[in-house]
Amino acid sequence: MTIIEAILLITAGLMVGFINTLAGGGSIISLSVLMMLGLPATLANGTNRIAITIQTMTAVTSFSAQKVMDFRKGLYLAIPAVVGSVLGAYIAVDINEEIFEYAVAIIMLVMLVFILYKPQHWLKEQPHLINRKLSVTQVIIFFLIGLYGGFIHVGVGYFLLAAIVLSAGYELVKANAIKVLIVMLYTPFALVVFIVNDQVNWAYGLVMTIGNVAGAYIASHMAVKQGANFVRWVIVVVILLTSAHLFGIIDIKAIVESVRS
Repeated sequence: MTIIEAILLITAGLMVGFINTLAGGGSIISLSVLMMLGLPATLANGTNRIAITIQTMTAVTSFSAQKVMDFRKGLYLAIPAVVGSVLGAYIAVDINEEIFEYAVAIIMLVMLVFILYKPQHWLKEQPHLINRKLSVTQVIIFFLIGLYGGFIHVGVGYFLLAAIVLSAGYELVKANAIKVLIVMLYTPFALVVFIVNDQVNWAYGLVMTIGNVAGAYIASHMAVKQGANFVRWVIVVVILLTSAHLFGIIDIKAIVESVRS
């Protein structure tokens, strides 16, 4: 590994840690950088889980210290997600990649509509939902999100935020805290599957982690300090960029390569 490659990995990790903690979709950047450096897609997918695991530990610690973490509800919601993530890491889904990316982009844009035109659901807590016991519907939803997260992870933060806000009643700052807790709990299980199948590059993964940790720390403090409306607009911008990438309007990998050169 050259110094330039290390700097690129740390810089990418910084952006990814920040974006993933405040919103989601940052893994598009990390996967693009890892593949640009020569890793096959499956190896890049596994390697990315190293940084995600430690990044979420940092964010959880920070959110907890700032007293915005609901550990009890987060643990309940994480159980089905953990089960789903293990299956997702094992299952090779036979689906056209282009169709899959379009589907994810469409879902993100639908979520964007709700964020823009139904802001009250994202900015204010709904106590009647927070105090409600875990339902069968929530178990199914978080299992499916965990399944997707274990398989590819890109954009899983959006789905978790939507599920936590709309089904559990939390505003965006606390929802973000619970989101990173759930990801922290399920990612190590998926990582083990990738390790067992020799799909992890430890050198690249650990170097990228340096940036991820810094980005997660900065983002978690900004989320609490700036409030739910700030987080909402960060999500809007990131969803637009992610959707543009998935629809082929912009090419994040090409942008990263141009910066490198």
